[in-house]
Amino acid sequence: MSTPVFKKKVLPQLIALVLGTTAFDMVYAADEATPDKPGSQVVEVRGIRDTLKKNLAGKRDSQNIVDTVNSEDLGKFPDKNVADSLQRVPGISVDRTWGEGRDIFVRGTDKSLNMTQLNGQSVASAYWWKNDSQSRGFNYDILPSELVGSLDVYKSPSADLDEGSIGGLVNVKTRKPLQFKAPLTGQFSLEATYSDLPKKTDPQVSGLVNWKNDEGTMGILLSLSKQKRTMRRDGLENFTDATKYTIVDQNNVATPNAYASWGGGSAIFRQDRERTTGNVTLQIKPNRDSDVSLNYINSDMNMDNNNQNYLWQIGGLADKQKVIRITDPRFITTSDGTKAVVGGTVGPTTGVSFEPIYREAYIKSKVLDLEGNYEGDGWKLHGQLGSTAAQGGSTHDRNFWFTGNTRATINIAPDTYQVSYLDMSPLDPTKLTLQNARDWVRKMESKENYVQGDMTLDLTGSFIKDIKFGLKYRDNTVQNHRTIGTVGPDSPGWQSFSLADLSTGPSPLLSQAAANAGSLTQYAWVNDALATSKGFAMYDKGMVYNEAKGEYYKIQEKITAAYVKADYAVDKWRGDFGVRLVKTEQSSEAYQNPNGVFNLVSTTRTYNDVLPSLNVVYDWRKDLIIRGAIARVMARNTYSDLSASTEVSGTTNAATAGNPLLKPYHADQAEIGAEWYFADASMLSATLFTKRLDTFIYTSTSQENVGGVTRPVTRPYNADNGAVINGLELQWQQAFGNGFGAIVNYTFTDAKAGAIAGGQKLNVIGNSRNQLNASGYYEKNGISFRVSYNYRSKSYGGLDEGGQDVTSAYGQWDATANWDITPKISLFATAVNLTNSVIRTNTTDGLPVGVYENGARYSLGVRAKF
Repeated sequence: MSTPVFKKKVLPQLIALVLGTTAFDMVYAADEATPDKPGSQVVEVRGIRDTLKKNLAGKRDSQNIVDTVNSEDLGKFPDKNVADSLQRVPGISVDRTWGEGRDIFVRGTDKSLNMTQLNGQSVASAYWWKNDSQSRGFNYDILPSELVGSLDVYKSPSADLDEGSIGGLVNVKTRKPLQFKAPLTGQFSLEATYSDLPKKTDPQVSGLVNWKNDEGTMGILLSLSKQKRTMRRDGLENFTDATKYTIVDQNNVATPNAYASWGGGSAIFRQDRERTTGNVTLQIKPNRDSDVSLNYINSDMNMDNNNQNYLWQIGGLADKQKVIRITDPRFITTSDGTKAVVGGTVGPTTGVSFEPIYREAYIKSKVLDLEGNYEGDGWKLHGQLGSTAAQGGSTHDRNFWFTGNTRATINIAPDTYQVSYLDMSPLDPTKLTLQNARDWVRKMESKENYVQGDMTLDLTGSFIKDIKFGLKYRDNTVQNHRTIGTVGPDSPGWQSFSLADLSTGPSPLLSQAAANAGSLTQYAWVNDALATSKGFAMYDKGMVYNEAKGEYYKIQEKITAAYVKADYAVDKWRGDFGVRLVKTEQSSEAYQNPNGVFNLVSTTRTYNDVLPSLNVVYDWRKDLIIRGAIARVMARNTYSDLSASTEVSGTTNAATAGNPLLKPYHADQAEIGAEWYFADASMLSATLFTKRLDTFIYTSTSQENVGGVTRPVTRPYNADNGAVINGLELQWQQAFGNGFGAIVNYTFTDAKAGAIAGGQKLNVIGNSRNQLNASGYYEKNGISFRVSYNYRSKSYGGLDEGGQDVTSAYGQWDATANWDITPKISLFATAVNLTNSVIRTNTTDGLPVGVYENGARYSLGVRAKF
């Protein structure tokens, strides 16, 4: 049996590096930050136990209901971005569709209802994929964990925290130069990551250098993280569709107004991810009462990828009258009373299709932030201003569209994707011929400028200890552009290649963890080199590009907030109360063409919010704390939902559109809990919470005139009824002794939504009824191990072909190990998704949507400090 590349090449090199590094005489310097708040507990962090101890200290001192994760935790967990680390926090689950955490869900709320900030301010983010909508959720892909000093998850708001979150607000804090103890500090890591599905090993390197003068009045921090990852994701897919067709069988018996999926396929997705993130921070302290810091972060991600999908069609074979001919069609009845096709035989004309797609994709994000503090006699002044911008999309998104003639028998059911091509073999590339091609150039842009100033006045002789008041102004703009290139048989230089002209053999076996009998798991595919040398070279000569005006939109928001907050303390009581007043001015601009002529239209509106909040802490005993909070919160709709654009599908007759008049979400929320700090680095807590939302968003499809053609158009709408989320969070953390310890948290959420127009009831989008995070660790004599399990019960998505999407329960095992060879050098190893868990989505009526396998990842690395 051959030796894996990871063991044969990478492991000896890393061991040699470790042994070589020990020859250097480096001076170890602890890099822990000085606490921001006077009176908070000071805990020096050196390992897992002490890190957890510091996390509890931050939680205990807070006036809000908050969970804290510190930098040592981010390193000890097997996590390459912040979202993966956040999944260990009670009440948080992550979207792992692409193998790494990208979006977060908090306390049963959708990812778009939770904000993430960097040092108290928004970070512009974007996405690379054409089908990704511009949400207000943060794209954690751009933020490596090495950049982070700590993060706080606020589940109860205060008036001085930005509005926009209903589940929770995450504040990621980067490190500052004057927080380091030693005049010169360096930290470096080198890591090799092996991805099991593509069988590839990639390097990852990060480093940080911090200098400050002996007087502690000036410092500079430089950090750089560079990560490469070869990714592969195998998928079995069903492209559901809200379009209704007439189904005619072999006996000319017609079934009108039936749903039919456009089609489905067996897909293999490969991506080369390369992320480079740099951070420069300057900090000066002219005197003991003031400090100023300038922080710049730049993150670039190249995300070139290739998706090859061997396809069957049903709705894609409809004629102009939306009639589909199927032999022995089979149906189910969906929740809205409509029949949906789930099987039968189609063809022989165009019974098989094949679509390889090659994308040159990217995401770029940057932040420039200036922050200043001044402390006078009984008062404090804080100011912050900055700008953040992001861009994402693809410079090219080229496809090949091959078809072949065969009959195809299809059977779809929950987690079942079966197809049989009766007149050909998918391994035979001579049976498919290139029909046409296209190129999509997409650019998603986001920019925000902000300025904030606030003052805190210390009060004496009163139960109110201080009053903080301030103003904040944000001006953000989001734009979406797409250009479409088309080429075909009538174009100059066109050649109607067969698949054999661009193929050198079959694909790898795919979906081995998800396929069932009858699933297609291997087929002839396009060779990457031939795609470039023959395919692109041929059709680029005749490609004609035009702006997709129907997909352009521009949304601008000017948000002004004024707030006042009072901190109080009397006897064993402490906390804060206050109010935040917010004015939102919003405009949504897009092209519309009801009569076939594009006209630029703009919709504007203004709305105001009054958001009171109260946090109460009762220190019952030294080791027992009771907490409570009530507040009114709000969240704005996603940018894509607010757009005035209408996008016609590239494959079906249908279209999707936004709704610039959507009302924002509002919720009244309350919670009460107890925290028992019964031993060192140990805690037992329980929190009850409730959220009463005044609305939720659902989609509805109706016939509209778009470009002179009557089409089914799907738009988002506000529900007249809201939703209620009730929940319980339990958390147990304990150090047992002899180096062993455990961290366990469980969240239960009971979420119910009202009925939408037509009487159909929905499950709350993003909600999982049960969430569990459990970690066991051992740490002694410089050796540590940690095993973690993360579980999320089934969760719900949007309306889909008469029902609602539901993603099956998902559990994942991860592990990490660390060996401190010397006080300044450590060797570490991680394992992610050890059991190769797969992601499965169906509709509530049993129509399959997709099942995806990302595979396990393993890494080995070395860290050094001086």
